[in-house]
This record gives sequence, C-alpha cells and structure tokens, in this order.
Amino acid sequence: MNKYVFVGITLLASLFSSVSAKAINPIFAMLNTNEKIFVVERESESLAVIEKGITRSHILGMHNMNHGVVKFDGNDGYVISRDGYVIKFDPRSEKIIKEFKTSDSAIGFTINKHYLAVANYAKKSVDILDRDLNPLQSFDTGSKNVGIKVYKNYLIFAQMDNDKLTVLRDTNKGKGKPHFVIEKEFEDVGVMPFDAMIKDNNYIVGFFTSKHFGVIDLDKMEFKKIDILLGDRQPVMKVPHFGFWSISGDKIFIPAVGDNKILVYDKDFNFIQNIEIEGTPVFSALSPDEKYVAVTFSGKKFPVIQILDTKTLKVIKRFEFDGKVLHLRWSKSRPNLYISVNDANEVVVLNTKQWYMSREIFQIKKPSGIFIYEEKE
Repeated sequence: MNKYVFVGITLLASLFSSVSAKAINPIFAMLNTNEKIFVVERESESLAVIEKGITRSHILGMHNMNHGVVKFDGNDGYVISRDGYVIKFDPRSEKIIKEFKTSDSAIGFTINKHYLAVANYAKKSVDILDRDLNPLQSFDTGSKNVGIKVYKNYLIFAQMDNDKLTVLRDTNKGKGKPHFVIEKEFEDVGVMPFDAMIKDNNYIVGFFTSKHFGVIDLDKMEFKKIDILLGDRQPVMKVPHFGFWSISGDKIFIPAVGDNKILVYDKDFNFIQNIEIEGTPVFSALSPDEKYVAVTFSGKKFPVIQILDTKTLKVIKRFEFDGKVLHLRWSKSRPNLYISVNDANEVVVLNTKQWYMSREIFQIKKPSGIFIYEEKE
C-alpha cells in the first residue's frame, strides 16, 4: 500500500475514533431513517404513499377524506375520516388492520400509550377506545366537541355548543386500561370554542366570536382569559385553528385571518410586531430548526407560499405553483419542504438549503394533508 494512502487512512480512523458517540449518533440516525410520506387524497377516499421521491402506492377504503387526519405512534398509524371512522393501519405494510365508526361526523382525535380519544360532532360525545379500536368509555356532552388533548393523566376537550371546557382524569394513572372520571369543568369560558392546543402545562383554547383566548393551567386547574391584540391595540376578530400557528422557543407566529399579516408575539403573548405578507394567510409552519416559517394563503394567492426568517422577521423567499396549495410539511431529517398542490395533482419538494424546487411528485389525486412516518432502516 502506498505510504501516503496508509497515513491518510490512519488519520481518518483516528479522527472518527476521537469523535464522541453523542456527536456522530444523530448523523447515523438521520441516514438510517426512511421517510415514508402519506398524503390525503381528498376525493378518492385514499392515502397516497410516497417513498424515495416517487408515489409508490395508494391505500384505498379510507372513507370521506375531505378533512382526513393521520397520526402515528410507534409502528401504528391511525386515520380519522370526516364521516367519523377511526382506521388503524400498519404504515410499514400499508395494510388496514381495523376500523370503527364513532359518529357520523368527527375530525379530532388524540393518541396515548393505552388509548385513543375521539371528539365527535354528530354523536355529541367523546369516546375512548383502546389501541385496537375497542370501545372503552363514552362521555355524552350534548355538544359538538373539539380541541381534544392529553396532558399527563388528563384528557381535555372543549364543548363547542355549551361554551364549556372539560378535564377528565384517568384514575389508573396511565397504567394499562384507562378509566376516566370528570376532574373539573369550566363554564362560560367564551363563545363557541373551536380549537385548542397544549403548550407546556397550559391548555389554550380559541373562540369563534370572543375577543380572547382561554388558558387552563393544568397543574393548578385554574382558568384565565388572555386578550390578543394587534400592534395598534385593536382586537383580533378571528384567529385560525391552532394547528396553523407556529410556536418557537421564544416567539409565536399567528396568521391574521382577513388581514395580510403574520402576528408575532413572545411566549407570554406580548406583542412584538406584524409581518406584512402578500395575501390573506391560512397556515404557518415552523421549520424543525426554528429558522423559518412557511406561510400559505387563501383566495387569489392560493398558489403562493412565502418563507419568513424568524430572526429578522422578514419575507426572504416566494414560490408560486400551478394550483391551490392546501398543505405543507417540513422534513425533520432532510432539507426538504413538501407542498401539496391540489389542482395540479402533485406534491412539490423544495430544497430548503438552497431554496429551489428539487422534485415534482405526480400520480396523486387531489392532495391535501401531508403526514410523515419515520421508519428506522
């Protein structure tokens, strides 16, 4: 062997041996992760499956997917359809395992280690199922139910028709099969709650017509109202679903429905500034490294997305596509931003290091929601 080659190999081996496992393990974990992308096909009751940059298959029989939502926990995949079916499937084999209909209309559910909880519209109840979709408990509310979330041994949801927030407690403390009882209910919290989110120990709920948000401190079981104001101290009259917000370590980015702005607050809801954008925003999505926010629009600007810098709070990039953008999703393991272009029947992939269109993925029917399953190779 050439002595220079030998020396080079020796130095390289020495370099790798000196790098701590903590430093290199994330790199190997990233390289050994296979992204499998499941895309809701709105009008064909199906999920498109994208792998290694191509549409590889379609999972049929998913019922009404107009507002279909997909969630993963371990190697289990779950779908909730607009017409109230909960479907369990294997994201590896792409086979449907079981389905259970909780209501004629439902769009909200959450997953825990031992159960699923479904917030129903038509049945006016919250149903608890085990992970194999066997019914365990049902709580009649007499209301459409929304904003269902888990915190420790609590299950929290909002009653849209009753202006009420309900906290259930698992008496088995997360040990095996759950048994829930009502821990506390908060009444007259605001008019028509429509969505909620969990931030640390706070359950934050929004309302259709009230000029505030409600917050339950789940450690203290106390409720308070928070007024959210624009920079000129005018109240925000309508705010999008919390799934459309972006929350970084120190900032909150809120699309201002009906105004060409992204509202920026600190983590305590103190106003920082407005970011002027070119259309009426719908969705803001924070990149995994919290450096950027991608914004989608409605109306004439449906085909456009803009990229905001979270430090400078300025628009840095703009892209326009051949149809309505209904959803987007940042990759956690690759420099990719996936965008569903509904009218063009495609998912577009943007390279987020150099900001160019790196791929167009076709053979997808009317795509909307994009969900990523990370499979260890």
